[in-house]
Amino acid sequence: MKAIALLLFLAQQRPFFTDVAPRSTFSYVTRNGHAAPRKYFPQPLCGGVAVLDFDNDGRMDLYFTNGAKFPELTKTGPEFHNALLRNKGDGVFEDVTGRAGLAGEQLGFSLGAAAADFDNDGFTDLFVANAGANTLYRNMGDGTFRDVSAAAGLGTKPPGTLSVQGAWLDYNHDGLLDLVLSNYTLWTPASDQRCIRADGVDYYCHPKTYPAVAHRLYRNQGNGKFVDVTDNTGFGAPRGKGMGIAIADVNGDGWEDIFIANDTEPNFLYLNQRNGTFREQGLAMGVAYNDDAATVSAMGADLRDFNNDGWPDVFYNNLTEQVWGLFRNLNGKSFRYVSPAVGLGALSMPYSGWSAAFLDYNNDGWRDVFSANGDVDSLRSNAAQHDTLFENLDGKRFVDVSVHMGDHFQRKGYQRGAAVVDLNNDGFLDLVVTSLDRRPAILMNSAGGGGHWLTLHLVGHKANRSSIGARLTVTTPSGRTLHDWLSPSVGFLSSSDPRVHFGLGNETKAATIEIRWPGGATLTVKDVAADQILTLHEPSAGSK
Repeated sequence: MKAIALLLFLAQQRPFFTDVAPRSTFSYVTRNGHAAPRKYFPQPLCGGVAVLDFDNDGRMDLYFTNGAKFPELTKTGPEFHNALLRNKGDGVFEDVTGRAGLAGEQLGFSLGAAAADFDNDGFTDLFVANAGANTLYRNMGDGTFRDVSAAAGLGTKPPGTLSVQGAWLDYNHDGLLDLVLSNYTLWTPASDQRCIRADGVDYYCHPKTYPAVAHRLYRNQGNGKFVDVTDNTGFGAPRGKGMGIAIADVNGDGWEDIFIANDTEPNFLYLNQRNGTFREQGLAMGVAYNDDAATVSAMGADLRDFNNDGWPDVFYNNLTEQVWGLFRNLNGKSFRYVSPAVGLGALSMPYSGWSAAFLDYNNDGWRDVFSANGDVDSLRSNAAQHDTLFENLDGKRFVDVSVHMGDHFQRKGYQRGAAVVDLNNDGFLDLVVTSLDRRPAILMNSAGGGGHWLTLHLVGHKANRSSIGARLTVTTPSGRTLHDWLSPSVGFLSSSDPRVHFGLGNETKAATIEIRWPGGATLTVKDVAADQILTLHEPSAGSK
């Protein structure tokens, strides 16, 4: 009977995705600078994507990062330029990179991108992590961006540090967005180690070839400047090989915590001590290792509530023959490794995952798991891989529905960055995925066979300050309760839609929406009709 039920489930109508990138004219292709036979260590880490509404027209735009030529580590021509695509609607995008000033000719090899309004002027800015100096672009509000890295204090870092991803949060609740940075190792073209098989074929060296380093934290001072507070906040002591960053309040104390996936090193969970410092507690909380007490090649990360119990759970993906990690939050006290119990063991073993995300693609109220896949190198027989979507069945089991998701999910390649975003504002989540030596896939959700939804756009009350870090709870008339934490930092090299999306299934309204902002202000809204994008403003602190 269970087998019959599963077959009926797999046969039912569900949304699928269509790549609309061919509708648009743009030249961006993810190029990592590889020229056979020489392989340089950072080359697999290429192709970030950030979602932002840079011109405040209500449609989400897309920014892509790109690689560089080796060993020069420079963007020697337009083929290596980063790209900004303006969303014109109807699945069509306009390349506005040149007039926006975001080609990044001077950046060298670019990795992750993170979008947020760091100066509270109402326009979304961009941070780009690079193999060389990192970059902060300020949105000037007129369709252009200005490199303010040096003035902001974000252009310098320890010599040779390979930075992977930045993420925004207000860790000290002063109304100013701070920046956390995952670093991988110390590396330069001159120090690159060449690894060659016995048959003379180059391969990318194992991560253990290079040293682990500290991740970094920068506090926003509010005057356009940041100060490096790594050493006096608890970030400086542990050393890792940082990849994806995920942020949420994991223990329910009202303060945002930070999970960083580390490649071949124990993962870190920095608990916010509510006094301007953090304590790394990955081992104590049960997320540093898998159930075999082993490290894996953790890549993309996300922190969301997959089983709707009100607590954010940890997810990361990793490489072929390593089980992707899902850790259930046990009421904020610790985490339990549940990958085998929910079916992720058998589902994930064949795939090398990079970017990863929880998303409710069919609006049934349960968050599913997307992974952008492809091996590190082309040397395995199954190196080129297709992406996967694992559907969440009532928070207890995942099933692979990739075969039903459209042509992109049958196309094999070396996918890397990915973001979740509602590109056409229809309430169904879309996907944007980069792939080495290809144009990105812009995957529009068909919306067929899905449920009702609500998308919440939160606006801070003071000087347009960000609402990143807010906790949201939606209760339906039937008593179902859904939870989320506003953080665009999702997956690997990427940041997603800054709005918060809830699938409601067959519910046509929300009985209540409750929001708690990082500064302590709360808001309760009742009897809200489904199927709309609703803007909610933060009241003054302490009010409702």
